[in-house]
Amino acid sequence: MEQVLQVYHQPYDPSHPKICLDETTKQLVSEIRQPIITAHGTTLYDYEYHREGTCDLFMVCEPLTGQRLVTVGDHHTRFDWATVVADLVEPRYPQADKITLIQDNLSAHKPRALYELFDPDRAKSILDKLEFVFTPQHGSWLNIAEIELSVLARQCLGGRIASKQHLIDKVTLWQNRRNSLVVKVDWQFTTVDARIKLKHLYPSIVT
Repeated sequence: MEQVLQVYHQPYDPSHPKICLDETTKQLVSEIRQPIITAHGTTLYDYEYHREGTCDLFMVCEPLTGQRLVTVGDHHTRFDWATVVADLVEPRYPQADKITLIQDNLSAHKPRALYELFDPDRAKSILDKLEFVFTPQHGSWLNIAEIELSVLARQCLGGRIASKQHLIDKVTLWQNRRNSLVVKVDWQFTTVDARIKLKHLYPSIVT
């Protein structure tokens, strides 16, 4: 926990960006009956719907610059994670000397996946630029990307979305608008706060 908090309070350095990554799943559903618009302009939806499968959304955000990128995919495997990470390192931050990546310690977040997906030279060049920082167990709230996913869900993912393309269109509009506003996260929770408010999580030292 303190390692994550320390990263959040480091100053901005374009040669060493601090990036947060998280993912979630969105259920796709379509209407069985056409919605009805009343004379007062209210749209009424039938309670029945048809399941259209799921999509996975990877959220990559840089809190200090107020920029984020959401990737919509069909699965959540180590190869999907490796693809997102490679896209982060190569086309998005090619000039960075080192990238600190804050994420959950999930089974799909394995560096070896890069070697399974790419040739060894490319995999190593990607990993050489990465410094992994993992949130603690039951501490995913420390990941700012999770906050961004919560905002995305509230502002963009409400209601029924029937197709992957419709989901991509909605997410892209939300992402571009939020990026244009340069919405940052003002992180206030510090290591000192953690040691006071979460004192019960620290081991007791008997002298």
